[in-house]
Amino acid sequence: MKTLVVKSSLKEELIDITDRVTAVVRELPRKEGLCVVFCPHTTAGLTVNECADSCVAVDIATMLGKLVPQQGTWLHEEGNSPAHVKASLMGSSVMIPVVDGTLMLGRWQGIFLCEFDGTRTREVWVQVYS
Repeated sequence: MKTLVVKSSLKEELIDITDRVTAVVRELPRKEGLCVVFCPHTTAGLTVNECADSCVAVDIATMLGKLVPQQGTWLHEEGNSPAHVKASLMGSSVMIPVVDGTLMLGRWQGIFLCEFDGTRTREVWVQVYS
């Protein structure tokens, strides 16, 4: 397993980590199987979506903001309940097939760390299972 360190620069943003995950997969000994990318945080998540147009990531973050507004009747005293809900909606992991050491993503697909409680330094764990 390898750990990526990802720093966010905004309170909420989707950060394309595809190139970094690809580099890790090339370093790992297993060249076939499933790549599991896991985010061990409760206010950040992961998703696979379009990476060719950065507006898609902005649109996703914008719509999540409308679905889960900052203002509301939140009971969690820390004040970041919307971040927890958004992270739950996105999920904490993604799986991508690996063939001959290559992530089998679609032409327009990328892997994104979804930051909902930044700015922070996050870890992302990458492992290939055969």
